[in-house]
Amino acid sequence: MKPRLLITRPLPQSVLDAADQQFETVKRGATSPLSAQELRAALADFDAVLPTLGDAFSADVFADVPSPRARILANFGVGYNHIDASAARAKGIIVTNTPGAVTDATADIAITLMLMTARRAGEGERVLRSGDWHGWSPTQMLGLPVSGQSVGIIGMGRIGQAIARRCHFGFGMDVRYFNRSAKSLDFSARAVDLPTAMAADFVVIAVSGGAHSHHLIGADALAHMRRTGIFINISRGDVVDEGALAQALARGQIAGAGLDVYEAEPQITPALLGMQNVTLLPHLGTAVLAVRAAMGMMALDNLTAFFQGRTPPNTV
Repeated sequence: MKPRLLITRPLPQSVLDAADQQFETVKRGATSPLSAQELRAALADFDAVLPTLGDAFSADVFADVPSPRARILANFGVGYNHIDASAARAKGIIVTNTPGAVTDATADIAITLMLMTARRAGEGERVLRSGDWHGWSPTQMLGLPVSGQSVGIIGMGRIGQAIARRCHFGFGMDVRYFNRSAKSLDFSARAVDLPTAMAADFVVIAVSGGAHSHHLIGADALAHMRRTGIFINISRGDVVDEGALAQALARGQIAGAGLDVYEAEPQITPALLGMQNVTLLPHLGTAVLAVRAAMGMMALDNLTAFFQGRTPPNTV
């Protein structure tokens, strides 16, 4: 008998077809996160769950299911801060993720946000579409340069390094980074403390989500940024105190921000919505069909390994 698998969101068809070959699948059609009732039913009624961002498997959820049927949560995504991995392990449930597949696409979005914010591209498009553009002029919408500037990268894992390479080789930027340990890199980059990294022309947040990084960037960290500095977050929304960021922008403490993730997705701090110097994207970091398919196949590889009695390759 095939293991019973719940897929919590619509996935690329190639992934669904592959899942059907190996599992008895139940495919949830909604694009919203699992409800409180659905979370508990997922643990009780399925051998495995393929969840994703927002499916909040908290300690309370695990506590409410004393004898879960589910033995593995194969998360679709690198970040798994929506899953209490410690509580899962206490119940004998393995948690896996999908690193590697998302690296280049997410790094590309970081560069997109840097360019859009520095060169006021989002603001310019809004002006054009509104009919308020009256032609070119020498002082029209002057932005900030990217090439040759400094960048501070907070978190130097796979994604942080991919961003750093683009900044160094593509834009000749001076790369500095803050990380738990120094990295051996094939290009020039300096390991520095958090205040020094935050004092760069551009600051890019690329740390993993979880309790260790919750509100890592708050008012104190933002205070080290330059008034001309631009802040970018492509990691997890709750790494940043969104209210503190909005205040820093409102006070002119920093020049701008580019965000692809938010502290309480899909809700966004209202003040940010009205700021012309803020670029806001709807969590597009991995929004490439080939990438999403690769993520799904990686999740299935983790599931297949588990049910074949092997250690899943991406256990967290």
